[in-house]
Amino acid sequence: MPAAAAFSPFRRSVADTLQVALLQPEIPHNAGAVARLCAATGAPLHLIGRLGFSLQHPKAKRAGMDYWEQVEVHRHLALADFLAAVRPHTVWMLSTHGERTLYDAVFAPGDVLLFGPESRGLPADLLRHGPGARAADSHARGIPQPEPGYGSRYRPV
Repeated sequence: MPAAAAFSPFRRSVADTLQVALLQPEIPHNAGAVARLCAATGAPLHLIGRLGFSLQHPKAKRAGMDYWEQVEVHRHLALADFLAAVRPHTVWMLSTHGERTLYDAVFAPGDVLLFGPESRGLPADLLRHGPGARAADSHARGIPQPEPGYGSRYRPV
């Protein structure tokens, strides 16, 4: 008798969950933590462009713990390849430069949350013109941030 498929209360198919995409991620333990989130929620993970590390890097493996095998990872060499692969789903660009908050977004099953490189974020022209033929900034959203120093051990005096 074949082994039963692992049960996930979060996901039945790509059509009924959000997807997560990292454009040129630079920090291995950040990507590992995102992979762990994707494993826990059943969300597919898209890695786009040049990675700033190897997925075999000890920090990426350690941060992802033993979850990497449970993550549906899609590797895309270029942004255009990624956009073609996720069409017709909406790509929501999350950035500190989004003029509207992510709480204003109405997400649909299968939509993608796109994050940029840690050191520089999503490219300004992508935020301005949107992915593909979408209207300018129609799907760019900001992530509200607490006041500066929140959560830091080094608070301004």
